[in-house]
Amino acid sequence: MKHITIILMALFTFSAYAADFSISVPSAKNRVFEQEQVLNGFGCTGGNVSPEIAWKNPPKGTKSFALTVYDPDAPTGSGWWHWVITDIPSDVRKIEKGKVPVGAVQSATDYGQPGYGGPCPPQGTNHRYVFTVTALKTEKLGITPSASGALAGFMINMNAIGKASTIVRYGR
Repeated sequence: MKHITIILMALFTFSAYAADFSISVPSAKNRVFEQEQVLNGFGCTGGNVSPEIAWKNPPKGTKSFALTVYDPDAPTGSGWWHWVITDIPSDVRKIEKGKVPVGAVQSATDYGQPGYGGPCPPQGTNHRYVFTVTALKTEKLGITPSASGALAGFMINMNAIGKASTIVRYGR
């Protein structure tokens, strides 16, 4: 019984702490992308500038972060990776609009190249874009710019100690 109590206390402590880990996208007013963040291509005419992103209260022991932006509503059968960044230093808590933290690695998106690719859902649809910052137990994941979203996701999830997500929408 004593062991069960200790395990439950540990789980409760982790859950309570993990609940404080949060992410926001200040560039997306009312959680909707601005035209500046929309892709310029695929029939969309936006600025394709990555939004400002901030997070706070990561779990103790965080050695780096990864950031992903994923559209689960894309009509592909597997969603769409819009941005994948790994090896973000542990002291970073904000990514400025249009920037990438020094030392971070951007991997390939479903647009076929590394870097931010803004939203551009099919005409007449409104999609969700899931921004997730993951606290990692390692400083470097060893992901290359040519790595797929799936490979990056695998490495991120195998090294995760905490996650925070928020959803931004865009439709046309």
